[in-house]
Amino acid sequence: MSPEPKPAASTGQGWEGLNLPPEQEQAVADAAASYIASPLDTVPMPSPQLIETTYEVPVPTPHGVFGVRAWLFADGAEHITARALNDDGVPTPFTGTGTESPAPAVRIHSECATGDIFGSYRCDCGPQLENGLRIIAQQGGWLVYTRNHEGRGIGLVNKLRAYRLQDAGLDTVDANLALGLDADMRDYTQASVILQELGAERIRLVSNNPAKVQALAELGVEVLEMIPDEVPARAENTRYLATKRDRMRHQLGAQERTPQPPHNH
Repeated sequence: MSPEPKPAASTGQGWEGLNLPPEQEQAVADAAASYIASPLDTVPMPSPQLIETTYEVPVPTPHGVFGVRAWLFADGAEHITARALNDDGVPTPFTGTGTESPAPAVRIHSECATGDIFGSYRCDCGPQLENGLRIIAQQGGWLVYTRNHEGRGIGLVNKLRAYRLQDAGLDTVDANLALGLDADMRDYTQASVILQELGAERIRLVSNNPAKVQALAELGVEVLEMIPDEVPARAENTRYLATKRDRMRHQLGAQERTPQPPHNH
């Protein structure tokens, strides 16, 4: 019988505290020895102060037309919202609830340069972004693209450091902990400010992550329901998805699905 998966720790502990098997210790130690900047020094520190937002402009996409706005905060963070529009440029009506006042479908998508831009198979971020846009185009609402959430909030430099640790044998949670960081360092303050500015304080969240529901509730955004955003697993990310499910409690069934084969092109 396999042991019960260990939940994600709430605080980073450094690789020395992970009780690694001997065959992993040296590889992890070598990766850690290559750091110049401290991992904590490269983590974004968000400000809640909104400085400016642009007018909404229509942007045609493979999933339909979206009204796109940019949002600038005092820390320099720039985020994007994309609202589903119909063929006449009118916002798509909210659908899919039994309430008297239907709530928008909202996907808060954390920036992932490797997945969203390069189509990396190490994670499911790119397909989740595409699927989220499809859902919002059908049901009405917004995609909030948060650009300081790279690597679950640890920043691009640390994410690539974590990838090296994963290649040494750690999972996505322990790789963060080995850097002395939390398993998930995302802060949803700026996303909540944007949603409140949009009047979207009651939403239907396009996500598999229950922790987002709690985080948004603490910031004044009520999640009426979760809309699944699960995409097919691949051989390259099966372990990653299983770790999100077992250690971070994402509502996934990755291990019960047949992974797509590795891409060999």
